[in-house]
Amino acid sequence: MTHHGAALRALVNDDALVRAVAHDWRSAPLPAADAALCAFAEALTHTPGSMRESDVAALRQAGLDDRAILDACQVVAYFNFVNRLALGLGVELEPYWRPEETFPSSDGAESGWGSA
Repeated sequence: MTHHGAALRALVNDDALVRAVAHDWRSAPLPAADAALCAFAEALTHTPGSMRESDVAALRQAGLDDRAILDACQVVAYFNFVNRLALGLGVELEPYWRPEETFPSSDGAESGWGSA
């Protein structure tokens, strides 16, 4: 969330929602399709060997078509690949990407991720 929080904030223009997602996406007020995508991404990231057709069916039930499901799967898999590559090589975050980093909110004020 540290790397992508500012982009999410720019996309949704809702600081409270971004904070809620950063804190715990399960309790954030997400639309059904977004919550289903988060659940899918979490399962594919943490337990990829346990993925079943029912995981894809849940995305369809939330309104995603096969193209959107393929796109989601590719994005999640790619980010997992890149993160594992960076971790495997010992790549360190740049100093400006600290978990407590602050980002300007949509109204120009700064807010920290750690205070969600």
